[in-house]
Amino acid sequence: MIDLYTAGTPNGRKISIMLEEVALPYRAHKVDLGKDEQFHPEFLKISPNNKIPAIVDQEGPDGKPISMFESGAILIYLAEKTGRLLPDEPRSRYDVLQWLMFQMGGVGPMFGQANHFIKFADEKVPYAIDRYRNEAMRLLGVMDRRLADVDFLAGDYSIADIATWPWVMRAEWYDTDWTEFPNTKRWYDTVGERPAVKRGKDVATRKFPWNLNPL
Repeated sequence: MIDLYTAGTPNGRKISIMLEEVALPYRAHKVDLGKDEQFHPEFLKISPNNKIPAIVDQEGPDGKPISMFESGAILIYLAEKTGRLLPDEPRSRYDVLQWLMFQMGGVGPMFGQANHFIKFADEKVPYAIDRYRNEAMRLLGVMDRRLADVDFLAGDYSIADIATWPWVMRAEWYDTDWTEFPNTKRWYDTVGERPAVKRGKDVATRKFPWNLNPL
């Protein structure tokens, strides 16, 4: 059994979608970020950077519980645990990993800043809004050129798509003109129709207990 500590953010959605895709049994625990539960000492034992998502796998590699934080690391861990969505063949594996890093180093940070300045900042800062929205559009363009040649970011459906899709959910906040990114829109719609994605994307919006005894 895996305990998932999550919230309704793009990073949180990655892991619930992954768990649904690989059909691992899990219990979801919502971390209320508005109440600063991410700073609770028991949660910090799992996620020392006070960020969601985090997991505790009660059956780790040595048969003992293991905790994991950082969404990209969790995706790799779950892929290797199940032998799913991360190929063993080196060339294909590196394709997945480089597009996963594209999300971790580009899409996540830049979309995150765009989200903050467009949607949540108390003060509207036009320079910041323009800077991060423009970078978000550039990254959608990178994806669009890639997806003109392949169905999914690394060719076949993988953890790279699972990592990126929840961030593209927020593109509506940027008044995105999808006619400029038809391949990205096709990919977004295709991934969104997957049954596991439909189940996993809304896990953190449901009512789950906040269990402070994960280990």
